[in-house]
Amino acid sequence: MAECGSERVEAVYRTLDPVKNLRIRIWLQRVTPTALFTEHALQPAIQRGQSLIEMSTFDTQPSRRITEGYRTHDQEEVVVGWQEKLFSQFEIDLFKNEHACQSPLDFQYRNEILSLDGTEERKNFRIFTYTDFDRYTNLEEYSQSTTTSAKETPSYLAERMSHVRRRRQERRMMEGKIPRSRIITWEPTEEFVRNNHVLNNPVQTMYIMGDLGPYGKLGKREDEYVLCTIKVDNSGVLSIKPDFSDSKPAYRIETEGEKKELWLYTINNASVTVQKEDQEREKHLFKDLYDRHKDYLRSLVGEEFETPPLGTLQLFVNGEIVSAEGFEYDNLYVRFLLELPDNWFCSSRQQLSGVTQTCSTKVEGRENVAYFSYPFDFEMTLKSEDQPEGCLPQWPVLYFGVHSSDFWQRHRIEGYGYVRIPDSPGSYTLTCQTWRPIVPGTVAEMRRFFVGGFLELEDMTYIRIPSTFKGERLSRFGFRTETTGTVTMRFNCMQQCRSFLDSSMARKKSQNVLERMGGLSHQASLQSVIEAFGRAQQRMHEAQESLSKDLLRASTFLESKSMT
Repeated sequence: MAECGSERVEAVYRTLDPVKNLRIRIWLQRVTPTALFTEHALQPAIQRGQSLIEMSTFDTQPSRRITEGYRTHDQEEVVVGWQEKLFSQFEIDLFKNEHACQSPLDFQYRNEILSLDGTEERKNFRIFTYTDFDRYTNLEEYSQSTTTSAKETPSYLAERMSHVRRRRQERRMMEGKIPRSRIITWEPTEEFVRNNHVLNNPVQTMYIMGDLGPYGKLGKREDEYVLCTIKVDNSGVLSIKPDFSDSKPAYRIETEGEKKELWLYTINNASVTVQKEDQEREKHLFKDLYDRHKDYLRSLVGEEFETPPLGTLQLFVNGEIVSAEGFEYDNLYVRFLLELPDNWFCSSRQQLSGVTQTCSTKVEGRENVAYFSYPFDFEMTLKSEDQPEGCLPQWPVLYFGVHSSDFWQRHRIEGYGYVRIPDSPGSYTLTCQTWRPIVPGTVAEMRRFFVGGFLELEDMTYIRIPSTFKGERLSRFGFRTETTGTVTMRFNCMQQCRSFLDSSMARKKSQNVLERMGGLSHQASLQSVIEAFGRAQQRMHEAQESLSKDLLRASTFLESKSMT
């Protein structure tokens, strides 16, 4: 972001390096009236014979050579690292008193301050920091204002973001303990929804402060001013306000109170740049790490896919119950069952039935539509060795029933239907019409309305052909039904079989598995027939050759006989 003059404009950077390597150099100086007057404002006339003194505007970029003659603590230069704690005079005086310490962090600060008193001289007096763990950081974010008005009240979003930050800090201070909370709130209030639907992007904040109090009177809270605010999020976005000074004019701060003073400060990036050789070494190191991880994953997965046994076909179905529309009642759910015909089997852990969640309908056009988006997956295997010769295999069928429930927990059947699993690999979206059994008359409809239930199929396979039926003709005379709504399903089918590896079969244009599986059941007998046909053809050629030789002998014999 651009900066104009000495305005405190925020800048945003993106970095891929660890933020712990960040170093910032802060230079702070108090501009005294004497220094301004002698070094900047008054310029003596250098021309001979000129008796007037020329006045000039003072530059906001003071020269470092003016530092001579300044009193101690009137200027300071400190290099600060990321989340490095520099204590102010107020904190030193406060934490020396053991009764003022309340939290474990306060006692930690007290020990560090006591260790500083007897070891080495402090490197900072006016410049200090507030890290992400300090109480000031949370309070400052809560009281942040967008205008200079003293009567401004924080907005609703500012209050919610401050609550989000406090919750994040509490989780961090729990040291790995999982808080007890309700995972699902079945009846959320409006206030609960407003408080929890706020974007939570964890941000670490650090403030670089300046104690601009009078000379010899440091350590007052009213003399603390924010020099720089640094924020870093998890995605590596770093924001700093104000931006780095570089060659720009110095930033100015004018203190409040009766005795107003002017302070100048600059902010520069003092991070150590990585050498080109180190960058190349790091690049090769990461490349070697990624290659080793890739080899490790390859060793776990293997070089080849698992192939099914000879004479079997594996069918993988990833499906989804998309929606249901056109039914009489609301709050719909779907029960489904997969029927495996003869010669089909699956793993004992495979679930062949299920039920969707209850979904309310919404009006679209002239129909009430309920969107489930309920996923399911099946893995089945067909054994073609036991398949009778000349008979195509039967395909699995998915039966389903649409139910409804109301406030009084009355459940009603809304419709039955079935879908045959597609026999070709690919993606399919199928819409099935449903029906439900009825009894003529008003009493049955009143019972359905007031009691629910009534007239449900005991065997869901009766929707198509019952699994217990063994006859040749199935009669449903007298079974009355009524057409209801429709159910939309989506299927993604994949097939795996060793016969697909045959190059001659791979050249076929048709992808229908029934055509490919037609000769799989009697593959061995077909091969024997081909071999027998080859032997018969060879014997026929031999017979033709012997017949031609006999005819040649007979013709020569007849010719010699006629000449004699």
